[in-house]
Amino acid sequence: MDILGATLRVCVDDLETAVPFYERLAGGRALRFERGGVQVAAVGCFLLMSGPESELEVLRKVAATIAVTDVDEAHKVLTELGAHIVAGPVTTPVGRNMIVMHPDGAIYEYVDRRG
Repeated sequence: MDILGATLRVCVDDLETAVPFYERLAGGRALRFERGGVQVAAVGCFLLMSGPESELEVLRKVAATIAVTDVDEAHKVLTELGAHIVAGPVTTPVGRNMIVMHPDGAIYEYVDRRG
């Protein structure tokens, strides 16, 4: 399993206020989308999220998003290592993802860009 990088998840009260700061910090433009009532802006290694507290409460439990070459391969390796697959793998508009609890209790989202 190849880990390509990690994205830090940041819940913010006001996405419009936060985006310019992170764009300047990361040196790039935000890619914006909505998922499940949550407004999201991806800027460099940051994933900014704003929305209803009930949705953010769940999202805060995921420590980071980890990009991998293949979610199916990650599923196999993580399962062999004793991780618990909480959700997925599922197809998203940009690839696939799954939520995984590591044996130490940390929760991560694993994503790939495959269709």
